Amino acid sequence: MRHWLLKSEPSAYSWEQLVKDGRTQWNGVRNHQAANNLKAMKAGDRAFFYHSGEGPAIVGIAEIVKEAYPDPSDETGRFVMVDVKPVEPVRTVVTLAQIKAEKKLADLALVRQSRLSVVPVSVEEWRLLCKMGGVKP
Repeated sequence: MRHWLLKSEPSAYSWEQLVKDGRTQWNGVRNHQAANNLKAMKAGDRAFFYHSGEGPAIVGIAEIVKEAYPDPSDETGRFVMVDVKPVEPVRTVVTLAQIKAEKKLADLALVRQSRLSVVPVSVEEWRLLCKMGGVKP
């Protein structure tokens, strides 16, 4: 199993909306590197749900339930989407400031490539972020 971080503006699509919906299509990604990350996802992989923009923080954990397939909103036919479902909220929100303050997370793609909306998370980073969020890895 691999781990990921999915970013969404809460005003566009929030953790609360995912919980209400029970499942959603993670679509609209138009960055090639982020799209390649979507293509690498496998069913059963876990992802942090990260609210970007105002109050940036990890707020929940989601699971990939359908692997990459064509995004019909992409007229070029080059981009894909995956389906995700909520697993659980984090007990303690993990803010971007807390992430940046943790030296062990200096190489986290969220810190190094802050503009990417879909990034990989290593096993060690996953465990540490889960601990910071008060959830089991």
